[in-house]
Amino acid sequence: MSTLAQTMMTAARSADSGLTGPGDLDRYPYAEAPGADRMGAPAWESADTELGRVGRRAAGSRGRGLHGQLVQQLGQMIVSGDLGADRPLVPEEIGQRFEVSRTVVRESLRVLEAKGLVSARPNVGTRVRPVSDWNLLDPDIIEWRAFGPQRDDQRRELSELRWTIEPLAARLAAGHGREDVQQRLGDMVEIMGHAMAQGDSLTFSRADAEFHSLLIQLAGNRMLEHLSGIVSAALQVSGNPVTGCDRPNEASLAHHGRIVDALAAADGTAAEAAMRQLLTVHPEVERVVPAPREH
Repeated sequence: MSTLAQTMMTAARSADSGLTGPGDLDRYPYAEAPGADRMGAPAWESADTELGRVGRRAAGSRGRGLHGQLVQQLGQMIVSGDLGADRPLVPEEIGQRFEVSRTVVRESLRVLEAKGLVSARPNVGTRVRPVSDWNLLDPDIIEWRAFGPQRDDQRRELSELRWTIEPLAARLAAGHGREDVQQRLGDMVEIMGHAMAQGDSLTFSRADAEFHSLLIQLAGNRMLEHLSGIVSAALQVSGNPVTGCDRPNEASLAHHGRIVDALAAADGTAAEAAMRQLLTVHPEVERVVPAPREH
């Protein structure tokens, strides 16, 4: 096993056990599996999570402070429909319910406003905006929708978007010939193989996410590169096989390897075809997009 593979697998195991790694963990972000505590409370009256005390325990589910946790909580409640446009978001009430300061509430609402979820107007207050105003490409909103009542629609939409983005990125990447990035892609496939052999789905997922991010960067299109966060978010929230390569299996690994081979041969057509095959590894995906034609 290569040094890179050993380092990454050790880091993943450290993260999974709650230990602090040697500094590499932030480079392989991985969303925790959905659980009962991920969803926001259905209404203020039942919001008994007591955010302040939660934040003072272990710095939250992702090491976030109170500000980040409040953004997460309110965002989930808005996206799930528990907080609708029929009532204003009163900062004083939010502060009291979640035991946080006015500053924390104010900054959290600003973040949500930047995401298009709320708007603040004089004499009207802060209110939830309609879905048509939300920044649906924001990674946080993608996650909140993926673990909320809209989970099926979100995952289907992500699959359709990836089907549009990634085959093109693979074709473009084949013409750029950056050996350093191609080597890194090969390393990710090696790591995925070792992880699958050891039943280490966490490391597999992290290497998978980096593989797809690197591929989009290699395409040399700045607008596509800007969308790489969407692909990363899709891989992180893939709680079922609708996103195509969220579960370690031999077919997925083989298609990743074919993409690397096609890039090394500067064969854009083969790279694109391999990516389309990768995105239809699971039968569920075939109901979303058509399988690639055999040539």
